[in-house]
Amino acid sequence: MCDPRAHDFVWISDRSALQSDTTLPEWVNTGWRTALPLVVRRDKRADGAVPVGIRGLTRIQRAAAWIDPAAVERVVTPESLVSDVNALLHSPFVSQQPVQALITLCSLQLPFSWGVTGSCAYALASDLPVMHADSDLDLLVRCDTPAEPSQFSDFYDQLQRLPCRADVQINTPQGGFALSEWLRGGDIMLKTASGPLLVRDPWQSPAG
Repeated sequence: MCDPRAHDFVWISDRSALQSDTTLPEWVNTGWRTALPLVVRRDKRADGAVPVGIRGLTRIQRAAAWIDPAAVERVVTPESLVSDVNALLHSPFVSQQPVQALITLCSLQLPFSWGVTGSCAYALASDLPVMHADSDLDLLVRCDTPAEPSQFSDFYDQLQRLPCRADVQINTPQGGFALSEWLRGGDIMLKTASGPLLVRDPWQSPAG
């Protein structure tokens, strides 16, 4: 099994595998179960534990935890959630605008690998109705090698024609940044496992 990356969904079979630096909220004990996925966060710990987020049914129900990599039973990536358009067409959430937008994007045959994150992804991964009428669509593009903003300008224009607002995060080996910010030019905020950094080149190692 590949090591989980930020935005991947992971499942554990034993809730005792959840470790936390603080006491977990009561809703985790009463409302979360191991049949539900955890979302991999950006963070790091010396012992190699996987940083995860626990989601509840409401927007304010969020909690941070850690799990041992050996506790991971299953991994679902953002890319795999959009790999089968038929699954989206038969999703119980097909009438929701973010899912409609995903179906449109699947038909465009984009020149790079992309996936879905956020509430839409969690709904697709868990079958829980966590999307709302005003839910945005959060997208992820993993881009391991340096690219130019011009390579994404057409894609950005296509996003403006979707039935809902779409936000795109570009992930590099160093971290993740907002596509819209990058296209404006200048320094951008790069989210890394060590915290946010203001950078000019999001592919360059901070140590470099």
